Amino acid sequence: MQAGHLVFAFLLLASIATRAETLVGTVVGVADGDTVTVLDADHQQHKIRIGGVDSPEKAQPYGQRSKQNMSALVFGKEVDVHWQKRDRYRRIVGKVMVQPSDCPTCPKTLDAGLAQVTMGLAWWYEKYAKDQSAEDAGRYEFAEHEARAKRAGLWADASPIPPWDWRKAQRR
Repeated sequence: MQAGHLVFAFLLLASIATRAETLVGTVVGVADGDTVTVLDADHQQHKIRIGGVDSPEKAQPYGQRSKQNMSALVFGKEVDVHWQKRDRYRRIVGKVMVQPSDCPTCPKTLDAGLAQVTMGLAWWYEKYAKDQSAEDAGRYEFAEHEARAKRAGLWADASPIPPWDWRKAQRR
């Protein structure tokens, strides 16, 4: 019985420590395929780094297409941002959920980051998979494998350069 209480206490503390927050607002800016600006109800702007993905940089092949697609998905729309942390630039890192454009009466069920990966306009950022739920990481990984197999978006190139490698090469 004591072990059961201990497990319950541990689970309770773990759930408190990893409690996600939700930011609701309207997307007022799209910097690139994985960074947007959200205006909340208090008229405060928040930079959002979409978690679980890394899109091509603007100067990279598919960088502009990635940005355009993100704009089509979220710009001017109300979103829910589910987040737990900020990055080193103080941006909120989170999952951006939006209403599907083909269903104006639906809830916010479209995961913008997952859509980018599915369309071949972003990589699943495996390095940060630990920041995602196991379920989300599995979805993103599967979506990348499917996009590669279909040669969708950036996967049409023979050997696309991941943005993290591209950024490293630019610093040299």
